Amino acid sequence: MRSVPVVALLIALSALAGSSAVAEPPAAVPPPASTTPPAPTGSASGADNDAAARHAKRTACIKQARAKKLVGAQKTAYIKGCIGTP
Repeated sequence: MRSVPVVALLIALSALAGSSAVAEPPAAVPPPASTTPPAPTGSASGADNDAAARHAKRTACIKQARAKKLVGAQKTAYIKGCIGTP
């Protein structure tokens, strides 16, 4: 139970330290150069679509392997063949 007074002391000190930081006025922050976000590039969205399609196909192949009750090396070989990875 000795840690309770230590914790109370730390809380009191942090409150004192926080109040002195609030009393100071904030420094002037320059406005951002541009308020509009950059437009996404066409290749990024295409890559996202490709990744989503690969993931969906892999998930379907895994479900098929599970339905066939394949395990181990047989399951791995089936998934690779199903996805089309050499």
